Amino acid sequence: MKRSKWVIVTGCALLLTGCEQTVSKVQVRPPAATPAPQMTSVNVREPFPLPEQSVPMVSLTLDPRPAIDILVDNVEKNLLAGQQEFKTGNTEKGRADLDNAVNLILLSGFQAESDSRLSKLFDQIGETMHAYQVSFGQGVEEEAEETETPAQPAPIDEIADLTLPAGDSRLILKAQRELITVPHDLPLTVNDSVLQYLSFFTTTRGRAIVEHGLVRAGRYDSMIRRVLKEEGVPQDLIYLAQAESAFQPQAVSRSGARGIWQFMPFRGEQYDLERSYYIDERSDPEKATRAAARHLRDLYGMFGDWYLVMAAYNSGPLNVARAIERTGYADFWALQTRHALPKETQNYVPIIIAMALVAKAPALYGVQISPEKPAAVEAVKLDHAVDLHLVADATGADLDSLRLLNPQLLRTVTPTEPGFELKLPTGLTARFQKNIQQVPEEKRTSWRLHTVEQGETLSDVARRFRVSVPSLEVANHLPAHATVPSGFVLNVPTVPAVIHMVRYRVQRGDSLEGIADRFDVTVIDLKRWNHITGARVAKGTRLRIYAGSESAKISAAASSTQSAKASERTVSARVSEKADAVHRVKAGETLYSIAREYGTTVSAIRQSNPFLADRSLEAGDLLKIQR
Repeated sequence: MKRSKWVIVTGCALLLTGCEQTVSKVQVRPPAATPAPQMTSVNVREPFPLPEQSVPMVSLTLDPRPAIDILVDNVEKNLLAGQQEFKTGNTEKGRADLDNAVNLILLSGFQAESDSRLSKLFDQIGETMHAYQVSFGQGVEEEAEETETPAQPAPIDEIADLTLPAGDSRLILKAQRELITVPHDLPLTVNDSVLQYLSFFTTTRGRAIVEHGLVRAGRYDSMIRRVLKEEGVPQDLIYLAQAESAFQPQAVSRSGARGIWQFMPFRGEQYDLERSYYIDERSDPEKATRAAARHLRDLYGMFGDWYLVMAAYNSGPLNVARAIERTGYADFWALQTRHALPKETQNYVPIIIAMALVAKAPALYGVQISPEKPAAVEAVKLDHAVDLHLVADATGADLDSLRLLNPQLLRTVTPTEPGFELKLPTGLTARFQKNIQQVPEEKRTSWRLHTVEQGETLSDVARRFRVSVPSLEVANHLPAHATVPSGFVLNVPTVPAVIHMVRYRVQRGDSLEGIADRFDVTVIDLKRWNHITGARVAKGTRLRIYAGSESAKISAAASSTQSAKASERTVSARVSEKADAVHRVKAGETLYSIAREYGTTVSAIRQSNPFLADRSLEAGDLLKIQR
């Protein structure tokens, strides 16, 4: 299991209640501050000191703080400035601020992974570029495009920024009676901060927020409580997920946190949540819950206090450890009173406590809910990539339902690696396995299935899917001019465009040269399409790529919408018998299947594409096919 470098704390200096405290003990915690032991053992490791040859940074020499602290502060200022510029519509200035933030990291001599704060900021830069489409070129007509599943806003962004009036004191007695009568395995208390949010959740706006989360909680409640229990942490931590995401697996915060538990990319990687072109397991409800439970358990091992654990979950353990060291108090309420934590974190713990109180006795606060039921699903392990449109055809399920059952999928295509478990509505597995068998394995990301309706002819089907009647006959081994009965399941050999625009998310270790080489474009074109000025691009950035050897022609046409349309029509048209073709590899395709499609040989394709001598074929590769 991957683990990032943690703050080293010896002698249990951060433990307020001791490592032996059991999580099942019910506590009603008073808001009084508790002084922490003298802390001399917090060691913030800095394994990458600034090299002497690095680009000089005046602020690093004049400021007495450690260089890494100054760097983090400057990067964060540029990031926030860029975000603010985008909000006001000043995209050019916003892009420049983000470029400055990236350059500060790249020229500092520090590696982003050397400090959790720096890694988090680097990811936020990429997510901001994605959110505001900084990386997307303008003025080019899109012929075809692969897009991610749309994300949902994270509720915590709305709630934590609110400025609320004093709470309704009449709610105090209700809450105090509830604390006595309702079981809970987290320490719960009611003070002025909690009362503010408790009062807010009884207003029309606040009630809508909490009701939405409690309704959706029905889908995942039993699973989450089971996993939390298995990992040995309080089951009432489920309300942290309610505050973070309202149980929306595809919730994405402004900072780029994703999923029910709102994991940042670097934290998800620390707990083995996979991210790739096809999936993001931060949106997998059960895997993310398991990761969150383990992270919370690790934090409890550091701080020994569940309020501090919640604060550290929100702002990071280093921020909480430094706040304790700075003030001398290992108590959340003392840190809140002294404004030693970020404002969002100061509000975060009261929000969770207030949500827990409402969720445990909703009628007491005027909240009416009818929880959703868990989806009845069964999993199918796939050996090959498959498009969800084809799955919908094969099962009769609608595409939106399939996406809802598989929220970790970023696209409508499953991963190319074998072993992915696709969730289907209960009772549809046999139908899926029967119908999918008639589609060749290498065609399961591009072909469709269609059940012939009463009175429908092959010509009708051909017009509907924009294919030829002969291609339908060949794909289904039918004689010419065949008549097919209603209910007959047809293979539909849809043909993707030879060259089209794709979006690519930059992965750890990617370089512009490597990405350009992979898609058979030039670095110059890559920079032009995405307004990149520097030599590097942040991980997580979404790039627009016009894949194919004729990318220069497409790029040159981008200045004119009319010429762009003409150019892409030319590139996408079928090549003549004597012309060379360019083929973008789809998931699941092989050299043999491609050679058979173009009437050539595997050796001929290898000869025309020298890069295949060094590695195997990958989805997204652009192949030159000699005709």
